[in-house]
Amino acid sequence: MPLGAMNYLFIALGALVIALSYTIMYFEKEVDGLFALDIAPFSLVGSYLWILFAIFWRGKKK
Repeated sequence: MPLGAMNYLFIALGALVIALSYTIMYFEKEVDGLFALDIAPFSLVGSYLWILFAIFWRGKKK
């Protein structure tokens, strides 16, 4: 299997943060709101980078 259990856990964590960020932006309902302009861009870019890290990460070999 190319990806281990830890990889899938990291990917799920990144996907959860992405879904949470979009959900908070939806409930804020403001284009110029604090979360939409200041917090969401960093959390979304960070989450996408985290998922890339999770795909390429390899654990220590035994």
